[in-house]
Amino acid sequence: MALSAFDLYSVGIGPSSSHTVGPMRAARRFVRRLDDEGLLLSVGRVRAELFGSLGATGHGHGSDKAVVLGLEDEDPATVDTDRADGRVAEVRDSHSLLLGGKHRIGFDSDADLVLHRRKSLPAHPNGMVFHAFADDGRVLDERTYYSVGGGFVVDEAATGADRVVADTTRVPFPFDSAAELLAHCAREALSISDIMLANEQAWRPEAEVRAGLLDLWSVMQACVERGCRREGVLPGGLRVRRRAPALFQDLDSTADDPDPLHVMDWVNLFALAVNEENASGGRIVTAPTNGAAGIIPAVLHYYARFVPGADDDGVVRFLLTAAAIGILFKQNASISGAEVGCQGEVGSACSMAAGALCEVLGGTPAQVENAAEVGIEHNLGLTCDPVGGLVQIPCIERNAVASNKAINAARLALAGDGTHKVTLDKAIKTMRDTGRDMKVKYKETARGGLAVNVIEC
Repeated sequence: MALSAFDLYSVGIGPSSSHTVGPMRAARRFVRRLDDEGLLLSVGRVRAELFGSLGATGHGHGSDKAVVLGLEDEDPATVDTDRADGRVAEVRDSHSLLLGGKHRIGFDSDADLVLHRRKSLPAHPNGMVFHAFADDGRVLDERTYYSVGGGFVVDEAATGADRVVADTTRVPFPFDSAAELLAHCAREALSISDIMLANEQAWRPEAEVRAGLLDLWSVMQACVERGCRREGVLPGGLRVRRRAPALFQDLDSTADDPDPLHVMDWVNLFALAVNEENASGGRIVTAPTNGAAGIIPAVLHYYARFVPGADDDGVVRFLLTAAAIGILFKQNASISGAEVGCQGEVGSACSMAAGALCEVLGGTPAQVENAAEVGIEHNLGLTCDPVGGLVQIPCIERNAVASNKAINAARLALAGDGTHKVTLDKAIKTMRDTGRDMKVKYKETARGGLAVNVIEC
């Protein structure tokens, strides 16, 4: 099985890759299947059921909205985020939707979109079942999908080993572990980003790889810019006020501040800006998930703004290196908060950013692996306990803290020679095992941790 950097990074809509992007893609896939089978125009009614973590926190994560938009054939990468809420309100008020963007059917948002708070499907916590009925009540089609983290969606046939659809593309440097990746680097005298770039060319020419990664960087930059401008209160019952605009104005007016930790404030700003945009349902880059979407952009902004000699080639190498590390987490553990807790989201992203920064700062492959290991090691056991089921508390601040942690991990690794006791592979295995041992209430269900110990007022 092979994974591309462009499988790991995707442009999507907030606030959650597994709870928003995944359900939208699943609903759209179901409708397109109906169309391909010539059944779409015979549909009189559809019904969507969300289970497990999707059912428990779906309203706070916008899963219900995502399903409606997906049924109307919207894609997370292109949907108009400014009009999304209005369109969903129209569906609710009119009791109808435009199935597949072309066939008007009746739709009762309460009866036809069901979130099961206490029921789960067997293969993964984020399960969905879609039904299509004819006017006379006959079942035309029924499909089960799982949103397995990072926006990845699989059906029942793909569940099992790694729960991703197998890509049999032959790449020049296949790797399933950090040890194999480092062996390629040593044998070929190449960096981790070089190995990834060579593999990426199995799918597309080098020029397209570079252009695609720089396009993702431009989306990240635009997200930070929006987050620094948009004031107000985030949606949901917590009434969380956006902090990025005020922080940006303060930092911009004190650019010559001699405080040696001033740079840390900028990194905090970059992460807050992205995650406040994500929490409001804005356009972000899933990297590798929406809940952790601020970490790679924040550290990459740190590189571009504060590292002398930073350039587009460095941005490309950063994103390639981060992707290589992210692939290891995806293949050998999980990037789903509903499966292993926030260690799989923020922990993975911190590890990816740490290793990537280490490489563009001149680190050897061994130092890069060391930085990535430090990044995940000090996020092990991190729970996913969103207050109110919203991707706001503690998620937004958690991204800011992890961004600075990633920078520190890279600097620690650069201060050594790459030798260390705990390997990245062992740390990833530990993360997987810890996730299996973690109680369900700490895995994106809003039934434990801060979610139940914070009094909403």
